[in-house]
Amino acid sequence: MNPRTRAQEVAPFFDGTRLALARHLAGLRKSELANNIDRSPSAVTAWEGGAKLPTAANIAELAIGLKVDPWFFAVRGEDVTIIDVAPHFRSLRSTSQVMRDQALAYGQIAVDVASAIEVHAEFPAPQLPEFHVEAGDTVGPDLAARHVRQAWDLDHGPAGHQVRLLETHGVLVVFSPPGAAAIDAYSFAAADRPTVVLNPIKKDYYRQRFDVAHELGHLVMHGEAEPGSKAIEDQAHRFASEFLMPAEEVHDLLPTAMGRSAWTTLFRLKEQWGVSVSALLFRARQLGRLSDVSYRNAMIRMSQQGWRRDEPGAIASIEQPSLMPRSLELLNSVGITADELIAQCRIPSHLFQAVTGRTPIVDATGSPAPSDGQSNLAKAADRHEKRKSPVISLLRPPHATNYVFASPQE
Repeated sequence: MNPRTRAQEVAPFFDGTRLALARHLAGLRKSELANNIDRSPSAVTAWEGGAKLPTAANIAELAIGLKVDPWFFAVRGEDVTIIDVAPHFRSLRSTSQVMRDQALAYGQIAVDVASAIEVHAEFPAPQLPEFHVEAGDTVGPDLAARHVRQAWDLDHGPAGHQVRLLETHGVLVVFSPPGAAAIDAYSFAAADRPTVVLNPIKKDYYRQRFDVAHELGHLVMHGEAEPGSKAIEDQAHRFASEFLMPAEEVHDLLPTAMGRSAWTTLFRLKEQWGVSVSALLFRARQLGRLSDVSYRNAMIRMSQQGWRRDEPGAIASIEQPSLMPRSLELLNSVGITADELIAQCRIPSHLFQAVTGRTPIVDATGSPAPSDGQSNLAKAADRHEKRKSPVISLLRPPHATNYVFASPQE
C-alpha cells in the first residue's frame, strides 16, 4: 500500500500532537518542516495545535518529509506528550531547545513503547517516594536519599544494581540512540511512568551508576522545581552521593590524608561501593575528611594520571536495563513477536530496537560507542557544532538510506 493510500486511511484519526512528536524526533523547527514540504509555518502550527486538520495529501507529504509511516500520526490511547513536570537536563546552556525537544520526544516514545508492551505484560507499578526539597536546601538531599533507601528496604551497605533497582520500583530506564549522544542522562515523569534516559556513549560502570542515582534524585525531589539550574543539579549530586555512599557508613572509611595508602583505600572502596574514585574524593571533602587543599592535590594527581577521563576499574560492563528486553523475550515465547509490537507502536523499527535494547546501539558510523564516557561527551557535542544541521534526525535509520516502516495490523 502506497503512502498516499495509507494517508487517506489515517486522515480521520490524525492527531496533531503526534505530528509535533515526529517533528521533534526529526530535530526540526516548524519553519524547517514547513520549508521541507513547501507549506507555511502557520499551517504546521495549525495542524499540530488541532486548529485545522491536514488533508490526506498533506499527511502523505508530512510522512515523506519526516521519514515516518503515515500511521505514526494516528491518535493513540494515551497522549505521551503530556508530562507532569519539566524534564531534567544537566545543563540548559550547553544544549539547544531543539536538542532538548528531540531528547524529550525520544523519552516519550519510550513511554509509548512501554505502554504498548503493557497491553500484553504487566510492569511493576511506580513506587517512587516523593520528598520535595526547596532550592538552596543543602540538607534536604541527604534526608531524601535516606528516605528512599528506607522506603525501598535497602539494607546497610552498597545500594546494589541501580538500573534494576529503579525498574523494580516501576521506573522506566532506557538508552538514548547515538544521534542524541550530545545530551547527558535526563529524566521526566509522563503518563504515570517515571523515565530515565541514559547516555549511549558513557561506558563507565561506576559513573553510570552515579548518573542513575542522580536522575533518581531529580524524580524524588524536584517534582515542582525549575530544571537546569546549578542549585538543582548540585542537589541531585548530593542525593546520589548519600544514596550510594551513606555518610553514616562511609565516613570512617574515607582517608583523611592523601598518602600512598590512601589511594589503595580509595580503589578498594571504589569496588566495594560501585562508585568512582572521583566521587569518593568529593564525598571525603564533603564529609570533612579531606581538606580543600588535600582534595585539590588529589584531583591534580587524578588529572596527571589520566584518571579523570579514564579511571581504572575492575568492572568493564555497564548496568543494563532488563524490564523491556525480558518482556519481549517472554512475549515472543507465547507468539507475540517484536514485529507485531512495532506495528502496534507505529514507529520505525530502529527506534523500537533502541528503546527496548539491553545495551546501547552502535553510533551512526557503525562503530561501537567509545568507552571514554566523559571525554567523548564533549567530542559528541563538538561533532554537533561542526554539522551543518544542529541535530541529527532520530527518525533516520542509523545505517540505511532506504527507510522501512512497520505496517499497522490489517
